[in-house]
Amino acid sequence: MLTSRVSKRLFSVLQQEMITAEIRGTVGIVTLSRPKALNALCDELFHQLNAQLQSFEKNDDIHSMVITGAGKAFAAGADIVEMSSQSFPQTMVNDMLGHWDSLKSLKKPVIAAVNGFALGGGCELAMMCDILIAGDKAKFGQPEIKLGVIPGMGGTQRLTKAVGKSRAMELVLTGDFFSAEEAVAMGLASRVVPNDQVLEEAVKVGEKIGAYSKPVVAIAKECVNQSQETSLKDGLLFERRAFHSCFALNDQKEGMGAFVEKRPANFTHC
Repeated sequence: MLTSRVSKRLFSVLQQEMITAEIRGTVGIVTLSRPKALNALCDELFHQLNAQLQSFEKNDDIHSMVITGAGKAFAAGADIVEMSSQSFPQTMVNDMLGHWDSLKSLKKPVIAAVNGFALGGGCELAMMCDILIAGDKAKFGQPEIKLGVIPGMGGTQRLTKAVGKSRAMELVLTGDFFSAEEAVAMGLASRVVPNDQVLEEAVKVGEKIGAYSKPVVAIAKECVNQSQETSLKDGLLFERRAFHSCFALNDQKEGMGAFVEKRPANFTHC
């Protein structure tokens, strides 16, 4: 009987919702919701996040997505309590953090609305998004060095590509935090807005993107991401071929036709 009660209690904890989701117009919003843990990214939270983003990805009425956090944090890092007892063989066999990669498979734009602490895994999650908008109270950092480990989901790679080797090296090796204003100055974030307006600003950007052709937005996103993975020569060729492919779309005909006729375009996403 005791075993049964314990099992039911554990099942209840595992089933507890760690995110909330809503739709505003053409924008799907996911809010990380473990405020007592500053939205620490445990495995269950990330599985729920992935599942919700995939649901939004399959919903034709949603054109873009926003990720934000409840309370005082976007996400204050990975769940250290969950990680602390892991051994090297366990991390290898279970491919620790491997499920985080699924975020990069999304075709629709993902906007990070960073409203507070974005540290360690939280900073890495924000950097995985396509656009990063920071509230004026946001704090970023890769403090893993203080825990005897290194960033494990892009902190040494995406941060370096965004801000350059010297600055990234300093941030990774010292674990220092940096402000929203510094994030913009370094090129990590696109803008700073008042903290209580960061979600609304992200939704506005998502709605603006949603007015355009979905396949063209997906092609543009793929081209920008390709620039981070290839040489300039190869990237320019990739871009040109992608540009040519737009001429197979009805939306290209509509967009250019509307411009010539001086009227708003009516994109049909095909």
